[in-house]
Amino acid sequence: MSLKILEAHTAREFRVMVLIGWMLCLCGFFLSQDFTTALCLLIAFALLVVALIQFHRGASPGAVWPPVGTTCKLLLQASPLVVLFFLLFPRINAGPWFELRPYRAANTGFSDRLSPGRIAALANSSEIAFRAEFPGSSTRPSGPMYWRGIVMWHCNGMEWRAPYAPRPKSPSTTRDIAGSGGLTVQSANAKEIQQRITLSPHGARWMFALDHPIKTPPGAMLARGDYLSSVLPIRKSRQYEVVSSESSGNEITAKERAEALEVPASISPAVRDLAHSWTVQNRDSRGIVNSALQFFRTQGFSYSLTPGEYDDLEEFLFRRRVGFCGHYATSFAALMRLAGIPARVVVGYLGGEYNDLGHFFLVRQADAHAWCEVWIPEKGWTRVDPSAAVAPGRASLDLTSFLETRIASGQMGVRQNALIAQLLRSGVFTNVRFIWQTLSYEWDTRLLAFDADVQDVLLTSMGIASRGSIFLALEILLAAIALLAIYFAWMQLRTRSRVDRVKALYEYFCRKIARLGVPRDPCEGPLDFARRAAQSLPNESNRIRQIADTYVQLRYAPQPASGMLDRFAKEVNAFGARTRH
Repeated sequence: MSLKILEAHTAREFRVMVLIGWMLCLCGFFLSQDFTTALCLLIAFALLVVALIQFHRGASPGAVWPPVGTTCKLLLQASPLVVLFFLLFPRINAGPWFELRPYRAANTGFSDRLSPGRIAALANSSEIAFRAEFPGSSTRPSGPMYWRGIVMWHCNGMEWRAPYAPRPKSPSTTRDIAGSGGLTVQSANAKEIQQRITLSPHGARWMFALDHPIKTPPGAMLARGDYLSSVLPIRKSRQYEVVSSESSGNEITAKERAEALEVPASISPAVRDLAHSWTVQNRDSRGIVNSALQFFRTQGFSYSLTPGEYDDLEEFLFRRRVGFCGHYATSFAALMRLAGIPARVVVGYLGGEYNDLGHFFLVRQADAHAWCEVWIPEKGWTRVDPSAAVAPGRASLDLTSFLETRIASGQMGVRQNALIAQLLRSGVFTNVRFIWQTLSYEWDTRLLAFDADVQDVLLTSMGIASRGSIFLALEILLAAIALLAIYFAWMQLRTRSRVDRVKALYEYFCRKIARLGVPRDPCEGPLDFARRAAQSLPNESNRIRQIADTYVQLRYAPQPASGMLDRFAKEVNAFGARTRH
């Protein structure tokens, strides 16, 4: 299009540029389909229509708003067809899906490996990970919200790795509820929480749920470690409902126990002696966990977004002692394994910002978090977050709010992004931000989530029998052609009725002047006739010229002024009465 501008000299080339611009608007949706992008593309599309209308109108001083008004009319007239095709045209869930940019899996912080610095790099990311609602509940969940993403079993000091291929949870610890269409974990006397989650596309298979999911949504499986894994990569916005429980059950297989106690031989003797000292002081698992937490709480550890690189556990535990959540989760899990307690690392998100207007939680990439789970015989897998021992309050706030609190108390230096975020959270900016978030959420859940399954439900509720995509497409095309034919007939009738009425009024005016002795010659134009009639009837010359000028504008102007036809009718009807008087 840029090259075309250099050679555009004719009307045809201008129209080609407009067509290219419309094509670029379509290509914009291959880059992103979020609400902000869609709004910008709609504005660009409308401005191209305005430019095309203004080009054909020609240059006229002060004519800025008429093309805008015409564009708005055209868009409103096209909206019924847009809605018809959007709701009823056949949709396909399967098949190729491509974008003109790489998937955002690299920006989510999730992979099959976890190094401590990976999550810290997301602290300044404002990208949306997902949004969550709690159907049937008008209040927020009590306590901190740990959104479970992936469980990592293989330990290599401060680096951990998840299984290369997620394995379904063992049938011995699960049961299938008849008619539920999902897999449900047995959990006695555990509180269940239902969530509706709208997940942003990331190109991987990770799905999220609070605590321990006990019911899998369609197209997903419950992997070993109580986390959700999608059957297909998530390459478009996906909405699903899941039920979670605070309890994970109290069973562990011998193979899982052995895997949860593996430690690399490269761990230094000093780290091994530290873990062994806790086993000497305590006889049970709870005491060992409490001793480890007390070690992190009292030995001068600090919470930082920029801790730097570490060579091994010994450097982190005994010398520098500065880290982010990933450092504390991986080191704590390794220490627990050295102390003989099965442990694993869980990566997900913590907290989220609550939108009072839309009644949903917005979880950003900056809320990515890692924690540890240890095996307690009488309780099963139990969550332990060592970051909370170092930075109290992190579990009850999203990361941005937590950092702002620490800046206000003087525990951290000033961060420009945090100050900007604090400014945007105040006063009218908060309301505007919540409104924008709600509109974006409705766009994702109402429009982007309208797939073939939702369309089938809609067609069934409307009583339209599904006879295949080809028949449905033909029916929709016939309906669209019928709508266009009705619209065309209405526009033709409207134009013809206006022109016929103008002609009838002018002929009535000519008959009145003929009765006054000035008949109109059939080949005489309206301006020539008005000039001759004004000379023959000097007392009515002004009225005759005014009526003739109004008739010419109504008959030949592209867009006569509103109300001109009514004024013309009044002048013609009053002409004879004034003359007789």
